[in-house]
Amino acid sequence: MPRRWRRGARARGAAPQPRRIRRFLEPALLLQLHHKPAHAYALIDGLDRLGMDNYPADVSTIYRILYSLEEAGMVTSVRDAEETAGAPRRVYMLTPTGEEYLAEWVAELGETDRLLHRFLEAYDTHMEQHENELGAESDRGQQDGGE
Repeated sequence: MPRRWRRGARARGAAPQPRRIRRFLEPALLLQLHHKPAHAYALIDGLDRLGMDNYPADVSTIYRILYSLEEAGMVTSVRDAEETAGAPRRVYMLTPTGEEYLAEWVAELGETDRLLHRFLEAYDTHMEQHENELGAESDRGQQDGGE
């Protein structure tokens, strides 16, 4: 079986998990920064509030994304003035360019949502028709056998 087929396999009876949307952490982080500036660990906590508690992301991934967003001018950061026990934390803020980028993401996600809903509706319709066909075949088989 090709690797791509096995990759999405899950244990029988396990609850379905959302599929990774490539680079979806970017808009999730940008949305949080649209609300208010934050440091990386607060952003990670915010992912849970967006329903992404089972979304695979570790701290190093978040920092890499924030760094790339900062390099692209989507966010800026400053050292947190608050004293902490460890190294000073960086507080990230959304820039006007980042706001535009977030709006582009939202428009693209809206189209993705439309496409996914259309697919799911087509699947549900197909499965309903399929079940009706199987039921009709079963009824015919019982009628033929009962004569």
